[in-house]
Amino acid sequence: MGFALLIAKDDASLTEIILGAVLAILFIFNAGLLKRKGGYLLGSFLQIFLIGYGLVVPHMYYMGGVFTTLWIIAILLGRRGEAIKASLIAQRDKNGPN
Repeated sequence: MGFALLIAKDDASLTEIILGAVLAILFIFNAGLLKRKGGYLLGSFLQIFLIGYGLVVPHMYYMGGVFTTLWIIAILLGRRGEAIKASLIAQRDKNGPN
C-alpha cells in the first residue's frame, strides 16, 4: 500500500492520498490484531479496499488481487498447520510422556 501511495502522489487528489494513507495504517494496525479472530475478519474486509484502490492506481486491481490471493492461502495453510499441530499434541498425550 505504501508503494501505491508513491505511485499515486503525482496524479491523485489529496483526499485519495489521505484515504490510501489511512488504509496503509489500518493494514499495519491489523497485523497486531491477528492474534484475535476479529483481526482476520478486519483483514479480509481491508482486502476489498486494497483492490478498490485500483480506482486511484489502476495497477492496484492486479496487485490487490495478488495480495488477496496470498491472504486466503495464508489463512488456509494456517488452519491446516493448526490442525496438524493439534493432532500431534493429541497423539503425544495419548501415548503418554516418553
